[in-house]
Parts: sequence; structure tokens; C-alpha cells
Amino acid sequence: MTPLLTVENVSKSFGGLKAVSGVSLNVTQGEVCSVIGPNGAGKTTLFNVISGVLRPTEGRILFNGTDLASVSSSRFAAIGIGRTFQNLALFKHGTAVENILTGRHTHLRSSVIDAVLYFGRTRREEIAARKQVEEIIEFLEIEHIRDAIVGTLSYGQQKRVELARALACEPKLLLLDEMVSGMNQEETEDIARFVLDIRDELGITVLMIEHEMRIVMDISDRVHVLNFGRKIAEGTPAEVRRDPAVAEAYLGGNRSDAGAKVSA
Repeated sequence: MTPLLTVENVSKSFGGLKAVSGVSLNVTQGEVCSVIGPNGAGKTTLFNVISGVLRPTEGRILFNGTDLASVSSSRFAAIGIGRTFQNLALFKHGTAVENILTGRHTHLRSSVIDAVLYFGRTRREEIAARKQVEEIIEFLEIEHIRDAIVGTLSYGQQKRVELARALACEPKLLLLDEMVSGMNQEETEDIARFVLDIRDELGITVLMIEHEMRIVMDISDRVHVLNFGRKIAEGTPAEVRRDPAVAEAYLGGNRSDAGAKVSA
């Protein structure tokens, strides 16, 4: 199948520091793919390049056949790339539903005059947006916090609101950056279930950075491993678990301990 996302020999430098070096990977439509690696491996920098936060120093990225170098970063959400962030980026004084509604902004087509007068297309768009947001709220099982002020919610609940906002953008590709970081066991298992449902029920392809290896190994179709900005391994979870280069990257070559770490 033609990949939905193709990363070709991408590098990103900050002065003399090369945070990502010659990374290539493909993500096929309908997959759940993970990018893993030790701290400082370049995972978030790679995500920032894919999502348009940063431009690559070298290489190119194709999304759905389009070279992203020709797309303004402000249009990434409109063409189908949604993302959550490792550090929450929510409006803390707004309600959960208000935050999720901001994800619909990229799909609104009303003119300023329509918006001021609130008739015609503006009214129809708002009704449709609220309907879709309510469906997402039900999908992620957050009906009980829909009207709560985001700043009063627990960390795990805020992460779920951010996921809902990303889904409101109607992405074809969803980038999840450390989605279960800081969550308890029950919250982590819920997110794993939601990721699979997002793929299976909503038809959205998922690429995620994750340190929680149990999640990676349980739900990923393919895993890409970075170390010091370079890709050192790729394959199914079982293949990556057995790869000696991955053991070396995680625990300095102690293969039995590293295998347990990657399998955990």
C-alpha cells in the first residue's frame, strides 16, 4: 500500500547540534506506529518536523502524496495532521467543550459578516461543529467533565480533553506525543483502548511517541527506534524486542536486562 506518511532522509540541526540525522520511515494508512528511544534520542524533534512546528534542515516529508515543504505550517491541521503535545497546550480557563471546539476552527468557512450576524452558513457550521464535538465527547467517555473548567481537571482528564481536541480537527494522521505520561494504570489502559478504537472505528492512522513499553508492544503494528538522532531499528514489536541494537541503546548492551526493559 502507498504510505500515508513518508519521511525521507530527514535531518534537523540547531547550530552545530544535529538533533535528527538522516531518518527515513513510512507509515501506512490504518497502522498504529510507534517511535521509541532513550531520552534525548530526537523523538520529539522528529515529531515537531513532521507536524510543521519545525522545518527540516535536510530531506523531505510527504503526506498523502503532498510534499509538506509546499504547505504552510498553519495549514497542517486543515490537510489532515492532528497532534497532541507532551506538555499540555490547553486553555486552562475554558471548559472542556470550549477547548474541544477550537479543534473545529480549521474547518470553518464563514465570513466575518456571517459571524457577526450569526445566520446562514455560520449558524449551520456551529450546529454541525457542536454535534461532532458531542460525538467525540461520548467516544472518549468524558461526558461528566464536558462543562468543567479545564484547569480544575486532573492531569489524566486534561490529556483526554487534548486528545478530543485533536480528533475534532478530523485528522487522517494523529500524532500522539507521550500520551500516557503521568497517568495511572487505569488511565493508561483506557488510552490504549482509545488508540485502537481511533484506528478501528474512526479510520485514523496513528503515529505515537511513547515511553510506556507495554503500550508500545501491545498495540503497535510497527515500531521505529531512534538513538542519538538516528534510526537504529524498525519492525514489528517482536522484531524490535529481539534487536541487539535496541538492547545496546537502552541499557548499554546488557541484552537480558534490555530485553526486559523493552518488553515491559
